[in-house]
Amino acid sequence: MLILGLTKTTLLDYPGKVAATIFTGGCNFRCPFCHNGQLVLNASVESRIDEEEVMSHLRRRRNILEGVCVSGGEPTIHADLSELLSRIKELGYLIKLDTNGSNPAVLKDLIERKLIDYVAMDIKNSKEKYISTTACNEDVLNRVCESVKILLGNSIPYEFRTTLVRQLHEKEDLIRMSTWIDGASNWYIQSYIDSPNVIGSGLDAYSKEEILGMLEGISNIPWSLRGID
Repeated sequence: MLILGLTKTTLLDYPGKVAATIFTGGCNFRCPFCHNGQLVLNASVESRIDEEEVMSHLRRRRNILEGVCVSGGEPTIHADLSELLSRIKELGYLIKLDTNGSNPAVLKDLIERKLIDYVAMDIKNSKEKYISTTACNEDVLNRVCESVKILLGNSIPYEFRTTLVRQLHEKEDLIRMSTWIDGASNWYIQSYIDSPNVIGSGLDAYSKEEILGMLEGISNIPWSLRGID
């Protein structure tokens, strides 16, 4: 497994759990606001973390950690993802998967095999702007839509989350996204945060007041702000 990062203990990545977070390398999207640019663009040259090192840490911390978050990059692009998850499950951990939803067949398989316990899926923009925002194509967008349907089926606890960028999102986009994921149990709205590892440039965040204004009138699904002061 291409593992490029490990947060040994976190209270932030897995809701309600003390967890470790594994970061896989590589992604099939090129979102300009991605803050893990080094994992996406430089996966082939970044220093790898041996899988056995990760498993050794998880074995040692079983009396402290409750869960493991597998993030990226995009974990579902790796053919050996299920093998890694199986090994983690054997240690008795709950597993949260962070995904862009581009591989619904993988998502469905992991759910059916009970290899994951929670899913956080990014909704990058309205359907009308998805391709321009992520640099994906129509086929990938259709697969993202299929993943949305899988999660809306309530077969596993999940959340949708959206990062807002002034140059990419408008109020109408949030209205369209809320219609797209109508019936969702959780939709978390995050504001763009600039960092040296962001893929794009020239991006700006909305203020909390602006975001609340954009969300005004959206009442068909429960939404909340995350990480916005």
